[in-house]
Amino acid sequence: MFPNIVKGGVKVATIQEIITSYKDKPGGIIEAYHAVQREYNYLPEEAVEIAARVFGLSTAQAFGVATFYSYLSVNKRGKYIIRMCESAPCHIAGADTLIKAFEEALGIKVGETTADGKFTLELTECVGQCQGTPVITINSIPYVDMSPEQVPAVLALCK
Repeated sequence: MFPNIVKGGVKVATIQEIITSYKDKPGGIIEAYHAVQREYNYLPEEAVEIAARVFGLSTAQAFGVATFYSYLSVNKRGKYIIRMCESAPCHIAGADTLIKAFEEALGIKVGETTADGKFTLELTECVGQCQGTPVITINSIPYVDMSPEQVPAVLALCK
């Protein structure tokens, strides 16, 4: 067990406890990563190192799992994760102009986080809401039939 060392706002013992609780479950490492990410909004480096030990993997293998799935992130992210669907239906419906509107409103590019740590802007594949393109999600909640004009109002919902 790790002492509850705090490194960059991350409590190592908390991560150890979360990951260990999934040790004997099928797909445990993925479930553990989701649980850690719910706590920190990303997977700190310590989480990958601990997961490697707990699940008997090399650090490279544990990192491979952490970076394979698009909903997992090893990079710090904002409180609100805005994901723009970039599938063909959303693209045709104007996703490119919508993403530009978010970039301008937030002052960041796709893949970045605002300086205040509030917003992260990401791209994703289909979110299964093709009836209402273009679609974004904010912390996994879909917003359909989006337009650039709606960006300020949607951002204002994030408090």
